[in-house]
Amino acid sequence: MHGLKAIFRRELLGYFQTPVAYVFIAIFLLVSGAFTFYMGNFFVRGKADLEPFFMWHPWLYLFLVPAISMRLWSEERRAGTLELLMTLPVPHWQLVAGKFLAAWVFVALALACTFPMWLTVSYLGEPDHGVIVAGYVGSLLMAGGYLAIGSCLSACTRNQVIAFILSVTVCFMFTVSGFPLVIGFFKGWLPQVLVEVVSRFSFLTHFSDIAQGTLEAHTLFYFFSLMGLWLFLNVIVLEMKKG
Repeated sequence: MHGLKAIFRRELLGYFQTPVAYVFIAIFLLVSGAFTFYMGNFFVRGKADLEPFFMWHPWLYLFLVPAISMRLWSEERRAGTLELLMTLPVPHWQLVAGKFLAAWVFVALALACTFPMWLTVSYLGEPDHGVIVAGYVGSLLMAGGYLAIGSCLSACTRNQVIAFILSVTVCFMFTVSGFPLVIGFFKGWLPQVLVEVVSRFSFLTHFSDIAQGTLEAHTLFYFFSLMGLWLFLNVIVLEMKKG
């Protein structure tokens, strides 16, 4: 496990050695604040909670998280350091896990910087803190799902722009798969059982349950199994590139 720790430390420190970390955090805070207080009609609703804040997270992550994940492996291939990483006496799954965990912790730090919003609604009213905690947990799990997808697709190409576009496209498909328009499209030619399966793949379906304070085992299983699957595919892609 020493290899995993070394990769994790290298990647996490790497974010803060360049302006990437500070720019990402600043943009995340500004955009999430604008969406919460203005587009979310925070002051018009007359209710002190963070529902408008969490409501926009799937769409924020849809573009911001791929901007982080696109460099995970594409940058290594472009700089010619991927070959060096692959020759280290470290299992490939530890390389993948180390990079993923570093990116996930970085997103968690950016999410933690929104804590003043929690203090604000606590000052203005008496929100349900259990629901807010569940919302943060769900937001972090959803970010992990986006990151796992983006990490795998980043390993498929040395071009960061292509990795970004692929990640946004695939994440968008997972996000909207539970929309009535999408369900209506599949109802025309798929059995009802398969239609239900498609709808349950939606990030929004599972995240909305958590954001309302319902943290159930099947939702946790969905996010962790999704991350596990895409990280497993990430390892396979690296093995294929090495071959």
